[in-house]
Amino acid sequence: MDITQFWDGWDPIVHTLLTVTVGYLALLLLLRITGPRTTAAMTPLDLIMAVTIGSAFGRTITAPDVPLVQMLLTLVMLVLLHWVLAWVRRRSPKVRHMVDSQPVLVYYRGQFQRRAMRVHQLVEDDVHTAARQAGLGAMDTVEAVILQQDGTLGVISSGDFGSGETVLPYTGEPDTTR
Repeated sequence: MDITQFWDGWDPIVHTLLTVTVGYLALLLLLRITGPRTTAAMTPLDLIMAVTIGSAFGRTITAPDVPLVQMLLTLVMLVLLHWVLAWVRRRSPKVRHMVDSQPVLVYYRGQFQRRAMRVHQLVEDDVHTAARQAGLGAMDTVEAVILQQDGTLGVISSGDFGSGETVLPYTGEPDTTR
């Protein structure tokens, strides 16, 4: 058995301590600079970004052959790419349509929108759970349930629906067939 499996000297330990400390502080600074958009409710784009940063950071922490500058450059580039894509997304409807999911109406005025639920792999229990989490005890007090862009189910109670201008233009007309 090779002793280096247990102890390989102080160099790898110092490298790990330095990389973790500097990388963590750099990541914290980068996320502070880019603002709350990066850490808000996660869209698929944000999830990809979080996984990619976590993977890159995790790799550099445990790999003694990755220089500190390369790790910092990787983190900066990933955050910068995310920021640039968010900037372009905000200005281009085509990019926004490619990157973002549209909200989807899954329940409307007492009717489950079966087609939408099937496409998005939802069941009635998911809608009932969302209503309970919104503090509503009966479905007859629910006007609409929307599958949001971040994957959560938003519930609008009957008294809060109003004209539906925040719902129907983005989700299409409801499916009134049973």
